[in-house]
Amino acid sequence: MKTILITGSTDGIGKLTALKLAKEGHDIYLHGRSEEKLNAVINELKEVSNNPNIKGFVADFSDLKAVTQMAKNIKNDVKKLDVLINNAGIYKTSSSKTIDGLDIRMAVNYLAPFILTENIISVLEKGSEPRIVNLSSAAQSTVQKGVLTGNATVNASESYAQSKLALTMWSFHFAKQHPSITTIAVNPGSLLNTKMAKEAYGQHWSPAEKGVDILYDLAMSEPHKNQSGTYFDNDKGSYNNAHPDAYNDDKIKLLLTLTKTIISN
Repeated sequence: MKTILITGSTDGIGKLTALKLAKEGHDIYLHGRSEEKLNAVINELKEVSNNPNIKGFVADFSDLKAVTQMAKNIKNDVKKLDVLINNAGIYKTSSSKTIDGLDIRMAVNYLAPFILTENIISVLEKGSEPRIVNLSSAAQSTVQKGVLTGNATVNASESYAQSKLALTMWSFHFAKQHPSITTIAVNPGSLLNTKMAKEAYGQHWSPAEKGVDILYDLAMSEPHKNQSGTYFDNDKGSYNNAHPDAYNDDKIKLLLTLTKTIISN
């Protein structure tokens, strides 16, 4: 049995993937920003899956200090982690800035998973054939320095696309730095039947299960084990090329330099 952490797992494909894995008897760690909702989902999944080994962590991913604290809690409470699915993400939101003045989509969709993952590498390295699945998107757009640092404002779809490319660029870099951890970026499918798609677009193209199935396969199936540092496009149902910037070493280096400066402030 594997030990699995899925961020953003109190609803949507994160919750459904957690349920699918819980039914197989794995040790599951959920994550949500509301303690009340998180506890309710933990109890619900325990009951439906008949699996008592479900716990959770609370952190608001728009607060990077809370993400750092969550990473500390994981290091204290979790002996090893076999799978990390960085699923938490936002598109439509009432506020476009975080409490620290950062672009909220950049913070939640990129900076938070960056901080979390980089801080729990020691726990992942204790896992058995560890894997990280990073939720990217078909929407990927060149990262602007001002959007990353919070000094420039762009519309929701543009900041979302930039945050997802930033995540993909870092994902490819991380895979090179940590060859013992299989790290894959994935577009789980455009306009899946989730709360995020409904709020953003008022419609969906595909059932949520399409996204659940690919997250499950990337995290668990043998064929994906040797695909580290790649991008799976579930709209096409195959590995594909991400945005050209994700293969540009100079742009990745600049992204990571800026990221570390933002985090250390």
